[in-house]
Amino acid sequence: MDYLMCHIEKEFFGTTSEGIPVHQYTLINRNGAMVKIITYGAIVRELWVPDKSGTLSDVVLGFDTFQEYEEKNSNFFFGAIVGRYANRIASGRFEIDGVTYQLALNDGDRPNALHGGVRGFYTRVFKAIPMKTPDGPSLVLKYLSHDGEEGYPGNLDLTVIYTLTNENELRIEYHATTDKPTIVNLTHHSYFNLSGEGTILDHELMINADHYTPVDENLIPTGEITPVEGTPYDLRSFRRLKDAIEPLKDTPVRGFDINYVLNGKDGELKLAAVLKDRKSGRVMKVYTTEPGLQLYTGNFLDVKGKCGRYYGSYSGLCLETQHFPDSPNHPNFPTTILRPGEEYRQVTVYRFSTEE
Repeated sequence: MDYLMCHIEKEFFGTTSEGIPVHQYTLINRNGAMVKIITYGAIVRELWVPDKSGTLSDVVLGFDTFQEYEEKNSNFFFGAIVGRYANRIASGRFEIDGVTYQLALNDGDRPNALHGGVRGFYTRVFKAIPMKTPDGPSLVLKYLSHDGEEGYPGNLDLTVIYTLTNENELRIEYHATTDKPTIVNLTHHSYFNLSGEGTILDHELMINADHYTPVDENLIPTGEITPVEGTPYDLRSFRRLKDAIEPLKDTPVRGFDINYVLNGKDGELKLAAVLKDRKSGRVMKVYTTEPGLQLYTGNFLDVKGKCGRYYGSYSGLCLETQHFPDSPNHPNFPTTILRPGEEYRQVTVYRFSTEE
């Protein structure tokens, strides 16, 4: 059977400061495309896909060693599953059924909760179950987030399934249940660079969104849902990122760090974005069931990464499929409340191909 042609390897990757072993799983599909995932943070460390001549390159940023992930990744979130609430919550505060919850403020100088907290899911070790499927090799990752962890209510039972399909897609499925009303907003935080080197400034990007959510000086949505037309955020047709970033370079964020309101129906798989690199010929199409997409263009990257490479500003970009930032404090945004008896579910697909 075809699915027996795929390949999965497991190796020891390191030990956390608390003494928990971390393993790395390598998934290889029948085309030779490859992804390496570690159980710490459910992090995608490497993702190797072909260029127009068939040469494989690693198209995500990351680190070589576990120690670097443990010591440095709270500043970058390279490749991680982010939660319990991705993006920002104003003042780290939200209310459910008349009860107010306070989270840690961990967004630098801004008074926000960011990406699940000081020890969000990006620092947690997941249990892993490798599987060979007809679609390609899969890795099922499970984590139980206990009631009160990082200030969030409810025991949240989380499953993330990565599949490297034989169509050269990285498919991510998320499932979560809770025993107490809570908020959930999960995303994947890889920084992509389709050249495998240099910057993303010559990449071209299209985002399938007619609207976005403007933010205040603390990068918190104002609550408005505004047309992109006539703004620097209009990416409805392909734009070279160097040109798109230019009018934003003198702003405090020095590029894109903004949530788009995707066209299409929430809960249905739809095209969110297309990223192209003419040099390599690689194309990445992003599909998601989520209502939003956060574009971050790596404006403040400044670290040594894999193979000794220096990652500076714009060395990679994130296309984070998710609900909107600060949704619990904006009743007009799609809800992020999960209640007992309900299931949180989303699917995001990063589909790789080439153009001549």
